[in-house]
Amino acid sequence: MGVLDGLEPREVFHWFEELSAIPRGSGNTRAVSDWCAAFGRERGLECHQDGLGNVILIKPATPGYEGAAPLILQGHLDMVCEKEPACPKDMARDGLDLAVEGDYVSARGTTLGGDDGIAVAMALAILDSGELPHPRLEAVFTVDEEVGMLGAAGLDVAPLQGRTLLNLDSEDEGVFTVSCAGGNVTRCVLPVDRAPFDGAGLEIRVDGLQGGHSGTEIHKGRANADVLLGRLLRAAAARTEVRLYSAEGGLKDNAIPVQAAARIVAADPEAARSAVEALAAALREEHRVTDPGLTVAVGAWEPEGLPLDGPSTCRALCLLTCAPNGVQAMSADIPGLVQTSLNLGILTTGERELSAAFCVRSSVDSQKEMLKDRLSCLMEQLGGRAEFSGDYPGWAFRADSPLRERMVAIFRAQYGHEPKVEAIHAGVECGLLAGKLPGLDCVSIGPELLEIHTPRERMSVASVQRTWKLVTELLRQWK
Repeated sequence: MGVLDGLEPREVFHWFEELSAIPRGSGNTRAVSDWCAAFGRERGLECHQDGLGNVILIKPATPGYEGAAPLILQGHLDMVCEKEPACPKDMARDGLDLAVEGDYVSARGTTLGGDDGIAVAMALAILDSGELPHPRLEAVFTVDEEVGMLGAAGLDVAPLQGRTLLNLDSEDEGVFTVSCAGGNVTRCVLPVDRAPFDGAGLEIRVDGLQGGHSGTEIHKGRANADVLLGRLLRAAAARTEVRLYSAEGGLKDNAIPVQAAARIVAADPEAARSAVEALAAALREEHRVTDPGLTVAVGAWEPEGLPLDGPSTCRALCLLTCAPNGVQAMSADIPGLVQTSLNLGILTTGERELSAAFCVRSSVDSQKEMLKDRLSCLMEQLGGRAEFSGDYPGWAFRADSPLRERMVAIFRAQYGHEPKVEAIHAGVECGLLAGKLPGLDCVSIGPELLEIHTPRERMSVASVQRTWKLVTELLRQWK
C-alpha cells in the first residue's frame, strides 16, 4: 500500500508516488527518462526519447475531438536535491520517503520534487486514462531544467504539431504566468599579476544577508554580499595603500549572494580596519530593513602567498565598484514588473585571474544585449574579457491568447473569482519552446507548492485537486 493511497485525485498521486521512487536530481535523469519512455511504449503511445533524456509522448485524440487542435502538456523531469544535515539518504541513488500531514504532502528530510514532479504525474494520469476526453495530446518532459533549462534548449520539436502549450511548472495556485524574461550568464574575467608587498594581512567578511532569487526577488532591494565587499575594499584602499589577495562570494549566479570574504595586505592595517568599520556602520543603516542580519567582520590574516600587484588590485576594485548590479529598468507595459536586471552572483579569485559571474535578465532583448555590451566594454577597458553562456530567449506577452482567455473563463466558473495573470522576471521553459515553435500560445500554471528547493518543501493536496479539475475541464472543452 502506498503512502499516498487514498488521496484524490487517486491517479495523479499514484503516478507522483511512482515517480518519487526514482532518483532524479538534475544531471541524474536517465533512469526517470527511461521509465517515462517505457510508460509510453507499454501503452502504445508514439514515443520520442533523445540523447539528453527528453521524452515526448503523443496520444491521439479521443472520439469527437479528432478535429480539435493539438495541445502540448509540458513539465520537467529533474528536481533540486537538498536534504537536512542529519538525513542519511543518498539522493543520487535513493527514492524519496513521502509523508502526508493534514493537507500537505512532503518528503522526510529532503526536498519533495513537487517542482516539477506534479506536472509529470498529471500528464501521465491523463495519458493513462481511458475515460478523459481530449484532443491530440503531446506530453513533453524535459531534463535539467533546474540547471539552466538544458533539456528544453536541446529539444527537437519536430514531432510536435501543437502550437498551444500548457506548462505545469508554477507554484502559486490561481496565478497564470504568461510572460517571462530572457537571460544569460556573463562571466567577467580579469587577468591579474602578483608581486610582493610589505604590509599586514587583513580578512574582511560580509555575512548574514537575506539573499534570494536573482529574478523574482531582485526588486526587493536586498543587499548583494559581493557588491558590499567591493565597497568595503574600495573604502580601505582610499585610506591606505592595499593589495588584494583574494575575493570570494556567492555560490550560484541566479542567487543573490548572502556572504563574501576578501583578504588584503595593507600598508597601514589600522587605517584600513577603521575605514572598513566606518563604512560597515553605514551599510547596516542602509540595509536595516532589507537585511537586518548584516554583519561585517575584520580580522588579522597571515599572508600565505603573493598578493595582486598594484595595477591588478586597482583594476579588480574598479570592476567591483563600476559593474552594474540590480534592477536596471522597470516595465512600462506591466506595472510593477522588473524589465531588466543583473546580479553579481559568483565572485572568485585564482592565481592568475579574478572572475565575476553575472546573471543577466530582460524581457526586452535589446536591453539584454545592452547589458552584455556594457560589461564587455568595461572589461575591454580593464584589459579583461567577457564570456557569455546559457543564453535563452524571453517569452513575450501575447495580447491575443485564446488559451489564456479559455482558461480564465474556466477558472472563473470553478473558483468564482478571477485568476491573477502575471509576467515574471525569471526564466521558464516556455520562453525556449516559444522560440522553437513560432506562434506558440502558452500559459503556465500549477498547484500550491511551498518552500520549494528546500527540505521543507510541501504540496497542498486540495490545491492539486482543484488544479486537476481545471486541467481536465480544459481538455473537455477543447473541441
